[in-house]
Amino acid sequence: MPDAVRTFIRFVDGLNRRVGRFAMYLFYVMGAILLASTISRLTVGVPFNWALEMSQFILSAYYLLGGAYVMQLGGHVRMDLFYSRLDARKQAITDGFTILFIIFYLVVLLGGGISSTNYAIVYGQKNYTAWAPVLWPIKVVMTFGIFLMLLQCIANFFKDVAAARGKPIA
Repeated sequence: MPDAVRTFIRFVDGLNRRVGRFAMYLFYVMGAILLASTISRLTVGVPFNWALEMSQFILSAYYLLGGAYVMQLGGHVRMDLFYSRLDARKQAITDGFTILFIIFYLVVLLGGGISSTNYAIVYGQKNYTAWAPVLWPIKVVMTFGIFLMLLQCIANFFKDVAAARGKPIA
């Protein structure tokens, strides 16, 4: 593989590793918000009206930002009925072929995410709840997470091509 491809793979893997490890801690933030709301409800009798919605936003950020890192680690669920019986080269060929469909899907999803984020920013879109938060921050996170997943898929495609050629990239 050319040096530019190796550099791209190292950059994407490093970026997704850092973002994924950051996303892991969002779970604790979400837990703290829900705990504080529960304590407030039990002691004062009034829960935070924003706690449930904020925890939903944080959970969304958690899995959208962490998805590319999980893909890098090979932690996503896969149908393993026939795949596990293949040798490493045929697994790489299969992965290289199927990831093209994922890349296509993510490009379409990214286009929709950019459009939705743009709409939320331009029109100041708010959620229809009592708290009524603006939606552009979570939509920016959503679009960034989709973009990171797309980059990781492209990096994995290059890794699969290298493995299929018998020269895996570590």
